[in-house]
Amino acid sequence: MTAIRIDKWLWFARFFRSRSLAAKAVTVSRVRVNRAVIRKPSATVRPGDVLTFPQGSHVRVVRVVAAGLRRGPAAEARELYLDLAPPLPADPATRPPPPPARRVAGAGRPTKSERRAIDRLRDRT
Repeated sequence: MTAIRIDKWLWFARFFRSRSLAAKAVTVSRVRVNRAVIRKPSATVRPGDVLTFPQGSHVRVVRVVAAGLRRGPAAEARELYLDLAPPLPADPATRPPPPPARRVAGAGRPTKSERRAIDRLRDRT
């Protein structure tokens, strides 16, 4: 098997918890194959293709090494791709701080729930 559906491959490689989440990410144009935006989960990927997609707070860039036959354990899934993105710093103190919370000018004071959300954001740095 040399070509496989992109949603299936993303699920096999364990980038998404379910195939439907992988398909949704492709449908909303968040995945690129060889710099081209893919909009259909039925698009195929082959070994050698480079995929770019957001995962969490950073962008993943991976090269497809193998198509895969099943969704196996994590060690087997890591053999399906080669990670091309630079690694994230392990120490949270060396990571860049998140951008400050934005508020519309003239919106007044934050509500209690907005203030708690801002406090949660600040505590994560």
